[in-house]
Amino acid sequence: MKINCLSCGHKVELDDAYDDFEGQVKCFVCTALLEIKTEEGNLKTVRFVKLVPRPGVWGEGAAI
Repeated sequence: MKINCLSCGHKVELDDAYDDFEGQVKCFVCTALLEIKTEEGNLKTVRFVKLVPRPGVWGEGAAI
């Protein structure tokens, strides 16, 4: 199953373990946390939670 990240639009690929799942997944491109709910391999809901700061990119230790 593939879902589009609500933050950057990247396609996040999820394996069969996520066919019946409720919880958070992370976009590895922009580090957004998405809260999803799936049933029988179908996406029921998706919600943007937040961006997770990457060390050295945002905040402490970031080069300016």
